[in-house]
Amino acid sequence: MIPPDSELIARALVHDDRAAFGELVQRHQSAVRRFLRHLTRGNHALADDLAQETFLQAYRGLSRYRGEASFTTWLFGIAHNHFRNARRRPEPAAWEPDHPGSGETAPSPARAVELHEDLSAALRRLDPDEQTALHLFYEQNLTHPEIAGITGWPLGTVKTHLARGKDKLRPLLASWNPQI
Repeated sequence: MIPPDSELIARALVHDDRAAFGELVQRHQSAVRRFLRHLTRGNHALADDLAQETFLQAYRGLSRYRGEASFTTWLFGIAHNHFRNARRRPEPAAWEPDHPGSGETAPSPARAVELHEDLSAALRRLDPDEQTALHLFYEQNLTHPEIAGITGWPLGTVKTHLARGKDKLRPLLASWNPQI
């Protein structure tokens, strides 16, 4: 039987069980890295560095986890803070994708590739906060309150970023929706 996150967290805290924390890392690292790769616009190396910093901080601060949100949501909050701090550093080359199409994992039909390229281009035209809100909502399937907890934004701001982002995407992707 697979132990729940809460049990692994308790073992890590009470018994300093590093294997339990290692299991938490294995369980959540893909989601954290995917989130950070989105934020860094496909820069895998930078996203991996930020993910490592995220898990180090999570380990050191595990006693501050209150369980009010899911463990993943708490990790995303840490990851988002590391991303914001990294974005403030003057390293413009670090924000370039590792290579074109780095988000694609396997060849796909030409139409899907075109849609992916158009969607990526449209998303780049949005404000970074709108991009983050849309990614957390649609890619990570998080609720508005969870997004607010991760980003530190008021709930109304989350809803505003989502609405504005969707409104901006509609005309940019209108050619993909024949009903418009």
